[in-house]
Amino acid sequence: MLRIGRKATCVACKSLVSTNMGIRFRVPLQKLHPLSRAIHHRYCGNTNPQRTPHRTASARYFTSISRLPMRPPKPNKGSGWQNYQQQRNFWVARLAARLLKLRYILLGSAVGGGYTAKKTYDEWKDMLPDFSEYNWVIPDFVWELSEQIDLDKLAKALPEMEEIAKLLPDFDKIGENFTFLKSLLSSGLSLGSEVKGASGVHLLLETSSNPALKATDASTAASHDGDKQYKKSSDREKIDQLQEELLRTQLKYQRMLERLEKENKELRKVVLQKDDKGIHQRKVKKSLIDLYSEVLDILSDYDANYNTQDHLPRVVVVGDQSAGKTSVLEMIAQARIFPRGSGEMMTRSPVKVTLSEGPHHVAIFKDSGREFDLTKEEDLAALRHEIELRMRKSVKEGQTVSSETISLSVKGPGIQRMVLVDLPGVISTVTAGMASDTKDTIFSISKAYMQNPNAIILCIQDGSVDAERSIVTDLVSQMDPQGKRTIFVLTKVDLAEKNLASPSRIQQIVEGKLFPMKALGYFAVVTGKGSSGDRIESIKDYEEDFFQNSRLLRDGMLKAHQVTTKNLSLAVSDCFWKMVRESVEQQADVFKASRFNLETEWKNNYPRLRELDRNELFEKAKNEILDEVISLSQVTPQHWEAILQKKLWERVSTHVIENIYLPAAQTMDSGTFNTTVDIKLKQWTDKQLPHKALEVAWETLQEEFARFMAEYKGKDQDDIFDKLKEAVKDESIKRHKWNERALDSLRVIQHNALEDRSITDKPQWDAAIQFMEETLQSRLRDTESVIKDMVGPDWKQRWLNWKNRTPDQHIRNETKNELDRLLKLHDDHTAYLANDEVTTVRKNLEGRGVEVDPVLIKDTWHQLYRRHFLHKALSHCNLCKRGFYYYQRHFVDSELECNDVVLFWRIQRMLIITANTLRQQLTNTEVRRLEKNVKEVLDDFGEDTEKKTQLITGRRVQLAEDLKKVREIQEKLEAFIEALHKEK
Repeated sequence: MLRIGRKATCVACKSLVSTNMGIRFRVPLQKLHPLSRAIHHRYCGNTNPQRTPHRTASARYFTSISRLPMRPPKPNKGSGWQNYQQQRNFWVARLAARLLKLRYILLGSAVGGGYTAKKTYDEWKDMLPDFSEYNWVIPDFVWELSEQIDLDKLAKALPEMEEIAKLLPDFDKIGENFTFLKSLLSSGLSLGSEVKGASGVHLLLETSSNPALKATDASTAASHDGDKQYKKSSDREKIDQLQEELLRTQLKYQRMLERLEKENKELRKVVLQKDDKGIHQRKVKKSLIDLYSEVLDILSDYDANYNTQDHLPRVVVVGDQSAGKTSVLEMIAQARIFPRGSGEMMTRSPVKVTLSEGPHHVAIFKDSGREFDLTKEEDLAALRHEIELRMRKSVKEGQTVSSETISLSVKGPGIQRMVLVDLPGVISTVTAGMASDTKDTIFSISKAYMQNPNAIILCIQDGSVDAERSIVTDLVSQMDPQGKRTIFVLTKVDLAEKNLASPSRIQQIVEGKLFPMKALGYFAVVTGKGSSGDRIESIKDYEEDFFQNSRLLRDGMLKAHQVTTKNLSLAVSDCFWKMVRESVEQQADVFKASRFNLETEWKNNYPRLRELDRNELFEKAKNEILDEVISLSQVTPQHWEAILQKKLWERVSTHVIENIYLPAAQTMDSGTFNTTVDIKLKQWTDKQLPHKALEVAWETLQEEFARFMAEYKGKDQDDIFDKLKEAVKDESIKRHKWNERALDSLRVIQHNALEDRSITDKPQWDAAIQFMEETLQSRLRDTESVIKDMVGPDWKQRWLNWKNRTPDQHIRNETKNELDRLLKLHDDHTAYLANDEVTTVRKNLEGRGVEVDPVLIKDTWHQLYRRHFLHKALSHCNLCKRGFYYYQRHFVDSELECNDVVLFWRIQRMLIITANTLRQQLTNTEVRRLEKNVKEVLDDFGEDTEKKTQLITGRRVQLAEDLKKVREIQEKLEAFIEALHKEK
């Protein structure tokens, strides 16, 4: 809409000139809105917009259409009628504009109101807690189940209003009693300034869900203190009546709450339970406490050498032996889950128990998939037996207790969420059957858990024994001097009340005045009736009945919020989660910084290697070792047979030469030679030869296995696997046993090979002569070396190398010269010297001034004759090279009787056949059995964490392990913190 400025002048009907704030502009009339053009013509006095332009001296202006007159004067008929019609049309247009304005107002109000409503809804929705964590509680069959539930029956099960009214106290009577108290106060009788209110610690733990209990506590304290101050019997009676009335009211409310809780449990079971096709077969989301427990499990398995300490909160249960620690834990867990004994140590290692709420009362170990139903006695017995077995297994030989943690999760309806660690009981004396360091070990384990600044210490004290006998209180006061994270629990209060002559000592204990330690709160509980077979439900009933009838509570020595394990469980759970919320983010930051430091170290030291932890490195080494074992199957048969034949001859050659060939050859008779050879070969085959052959085959397999592993080691293999490979090789060889059934068959094969004397062709004859010649030359070299060592250096070595003979060597040299002259005179001398010959040689040497012992003469003769015989045998071997023709035609010629050649042929053929047999057994059976043994050894090593830690070592391995653990801990902590924030 056009707004005409001050001092506007009409130049022409087709244009409008206006000045606003010193700005002059021109607006063509044709571009104006028709309504604006009508306004312009009316005020400028031009009734005909098509007429020639004219000027007017009147200065007119207006601000908006709302300032126009509602009813303009009706003009006379004539020239002004047309102008009147235009004005009439203008009023219609103005009415339409007003209607349009109303529509926009309504539309804007609707849009703005909708936006405001949406914003208010979003703010209200943000104020509601997040129930997404409990989606698993509502399964898919809820609507089906709701149709099956009889609501009328459920309504009838609820208490009637009349019954509830009966449970309510008599307010008129209570009013009269309070009026009486008021009158006493107004009369100037003061209750005294010594009335003891609850301390700040008690106020922290008075977060009970029952407001009636709080009112009862205050009233009970007031009544008790009033009873101390007033001495008049009438006043005392009224106060006692008031106190009894309040106690009865408390009991009524307590019973009502218990009944409602019981009914609530039953309803929750109906909703949460499902058949086999229901919720247990679905993957449910982990709860908050389960996430936190996983972090603690990882930290408990973490290497103790790592420098980052575990400061995450948990509830540490400590106490003297047999003080009732385990019983308190069982009452909180609502099941008899721990092994029990009378006076003996049962808790031999820390037990971490993760408590959480669930539809079924079950227990499960972190490394097992079995669920123990805690509502069945047989499952409870099995669970206790399993815990005892795990404790005994964790204790090393020669020790009594262990620091290894056993992790257990317990779920059930109404269980408070927390993580508790039950420690071995503190002892004062080491008894028979215990290790000498048991006391110190228990103290060190307890201190290790309690020195965590975020750990909540649940100090258990036996109320039935003298307080001066307590050991754990001094230990706790050292770890937490200010008592900011300690909760004191007095057990066996029922026995204490009976045995103590002054019950006020119990009051001193729970008020923190008897022990030197300070605590966050004090509780008194009853965890048993005197029998280990009592059920938890009966113990709870007994505990409630005891405190309801106990004068400790009636006389005000104990406050209502300080008694029963139920209140204890609520208080410990509240403190635990408060500590978790205050410290978990700080611990997450610590692990984040540790991760950065470790990653930086890895990048600087191992930039081109992947971060493989010990398990991943073991798998890599396992594959390499199996590849090396498979390579044994690629060895050629020729290689196997050559190695086996060579090693077998090295093993049996000495026996063949010394025990078979030489004794037979020295007989100088063909028939005697063959007979002696056959007998000795038969004996050798029956007793020694098969065993020697199997030993050779087994050693050959080991050497080839070690050779392949050494070859792989040189092919850019990681030296971090050297210890592991060596251990696998030794253990596999140790476990491998040769198939004994092959022994008998090998004996038959060898016996048949040695019995054959028929050399069929000249190449076999030549091969036998070559084999015999090589063997004899080898023995001759050995004999020459022995003689040289006996007589010392010859004249050339003495002159060139400046060496001298020892006196013994000089005597042997003279003896050798004398015996050489004897052999030259008797070339066909036998292998043994006669006694007269020994005497002759000794006298000849004495004549030259050499004193010789007869034994030395015989030893020297043995070596000299051996050399003499080998020389003759080699000469005969050369003659037999042309003797195959005579052998084939069975000619009898004394010079060409080559029985020794036949013997060596038989030995050589036996070696070839034996090597072939052993090769077949190796390739067909033993290599596969060795491969199987290697796999078994690797599997055993893979399951033995301690073994892997010993065999795969080094900074690289430890750094990769630390990186893996820290990352896992950080990820778990971040997931837990995110879930914790959602729960807030």
